[in-house]
Amino acid sequence: MTSFDLNFSADHFSLLGFVRAQQLDLAELDARFRDVQARVHPDKHAHAGESDRRLAMQWATRINEAYQTLKSPLSRARYLLQLLGYDPQVDSNTAMPAEFLMAQMELREAVSEARGNGDESALDAARTQLLGDMKTAYQYLVELIDQHKNYLAASALVRQLMFQEKLLNEIDDALEAVTA
Repeated sequence: MTSFDLNFSADHFSLLGFVRAQQLDLAELDARFRDVQARVHPDKHAHAGESDRRLAMQWATRINEAYQTLKSPLSRARYLLQLLGYDPQVDSNTAMPAEFLMAQMELREAVSEARGNGDESALDAARTQLLGDMKTAYQYLVELIDQHKNYLAASALVRQLMFQEKLLNEIDDALEAVTA
């Protein structure tokens, strides 16, 4: 069946026709995902035999997993580092620079206080500050991985970004609580 002319064991980048890199054009990623998904989607194979329908379901799941991983810059970095043989050790290595931790503690305290006071503008300000910090970190992550090939530093930055993503979720929850 020509719809399944892909290598099922290929990495996510290869499945969607990209070279292994942190920097990806998200519009191109969306377009390639839609193209591949259209070829393997189970609905397209609804009248095929049981084996082909099962294969279509497996392919659709595999392509969706690849897309979801590559769409998120943090997931993409973790995945890419693992492909390159570098484990970011997100579960076992919690060491971070003291300056970073102090800044995060101050921001977390500000968020807690703003939530307690129902201060939506303070939460918005904290969110804006954090998003700016994260944008800078994501740009630096591209440099570390794609240009400098400094995978150890990139792994440390991935751990910091995971910490920041968690704090961003807490801010979003606080905003939701304050505006409800």
